[in-house]
Amino acid sequence: MSVVEWTALGSGSRGNCSYLEYDSTRLLIDAGLSGKQIRARLASIGKSAERLDGILLTHEHSDHVQGLAVLGKQLGIPVYCNRLTADALSPKIKERLQLKIFTTGAEFTVGNVGIESASIPHDAADPVSFVLHMDKFQLGVLTDLGHVTRLVLERFRQVNALLLETNYDLELLRQDVKRPWSIKQRIQSRHGHLSNDDAANFLEEIMHADLQDVTLGHLSQDCNLPGTAETCIQKKLSEIGASQVQLQVASQDAPCATIFKEIRTSSPQGSLPLLF
Repeated sequence: MSVVEWTALGSGSRGNCSYLEYDSTRLLIDAGLSGKQIRARLASIGKSAERLDGILLTHEHSDHVQGLAVLGKQLGIPVYCNRLTADALSPKIKERLQLKIFTTGAEFTVGNVGIESASIPHDAADPVSFVLHMDKFQLGVLTDLGHVTRLVLERFRQVNALLLETNYDLELLRQDVKRPWSIKQRIQSRHGHLSNDDAANFLEEIMHADLQDVTLGHLSQDCNLPGTAETCIQKKLSEIGASQVQLQVASQDAPCATIFKEIRTSSPQGSLPLLF
């Protein structure tokens, strides 16, 4: 029997980072909080940065990489990203990193975790989503995309747990006085972000009986509210009869509740190729 532990350490417009542990493999997905904050939040859930095996990057925007240089220099662990994301990182960050380059769409392994990447539409160099395979359990990480593509739908149909972007509420975005119209258009564009309603419709498309944990993430500080996002998604879950889903909203300021799943392994790990 093996155990999956997954925690969104922080998620929102100011920084995104989550932690995955399976058997002896420990990973961060993005490092968008400060190095100090990442260490503190890991410690708050009883984990240590020194035991990390690697960091997976979805893309190069600052709210996903701001702690990368510090952690890279201190820990000397591999950072996994595609070539265009690596090229888009600042030289100051890159010089401190042990980069491992994967091809977008490739499947590879880190320790006992199989990793499947897929291209997503966002205004970054080559942004990706991840589906992480741990024997029969699949965790999906899907944030920073302007619309759901057919590829995304197919890749996420079998996930058992999911971090899903609910960036904005359309009415709150329209009412926002801080953002000029051009920025609002960018957020709503096909290379911007998912709204609460977009996320709800996506869940309806991929829902199955074994999708049991959904964490809402990357909420805009000004154009969404945790209660608003949760109400929208819960309404959709009720409409489609998905009573098995445990729903939570990730916070910008503190780790969310850790998801624990016991897995009865049926075959050796590492079935996906290591491409480095």
